[in-house]
Amino acid sequence: MFTLANLLCGCIGIVWVFENNAEGASFLILLAALFDFFDGFAARLLKASSPIGKDLDSLADVVTFGVLPSFILFHMMSESGDQWLAYTAFIVALFSALRLAKFNNDPRQTDRFIGLPTPANAMLIASFPHILTGYPQLQAIVESPWSLVGFSVGISYLLVAEIPLLALKFKGFGWAGNRLRYMLIAASVLLLILFRWAAVPIIMMVYLALSVVEDRVMK
Repeated sequence: MFTLANLLCGCIGIVWVFENNAEGASFLILLAALFDFFDGFAARLLKASSPIGKDLDSLADVVTFGVLPSFILFHMMSESGDQWLAYTAFIVALFSALRLAKFNNDPRQTDRFIGLPTPANAMLIASFPHILTGYPQLQAIVESPWSLVGFSVGISYLLVAEIPLLALKFKGFGWAGNRLRYMLIAASVLLLILFRWAAVPIIMMVYLALSVVEDRVMK
């Protein structure tokens, strides 16, 4: 139920992008991320994990966290630049699919991610339309077609890069084994209160920094 709700958000979000409602589609990515969190949480709580559930989760994520963010980037690039250049946005969908296929077949990714998770990438892209609305002075940077092309290529690399990253997977709720996760959640809440959608790129940098710390500690 949660996984299919995630997929439904992706389908509706794509329609909304076609209807020039990229901001609304961004909220659906946020809602889908909540569904994506709770489907895994519910599966562990009910001990109802299955190969079908794992595959269905990735299929839903390809649409909601791969194809939909690509359409948001495509919409932004089409509005401000060369129509043909805008098609480079779909490299994000391609590498999101590749990242999810690797995840399903990589036994190393039980406690940590290898490469940027697709929901984190989707949330970052979802913040762009809202940042443009709230901070019009950043329009020249955020909405530049070549900046978005560079971003699409760079973020696609991070999706499949051999970089260990922190996973928000709680096996227990004690501080000792989850201190970096709690720090990330606390920092995210504070930043969102202060900066709303503009906080998302900052949260991404905090996430990457804490992942580096975790990797050094585990070594």
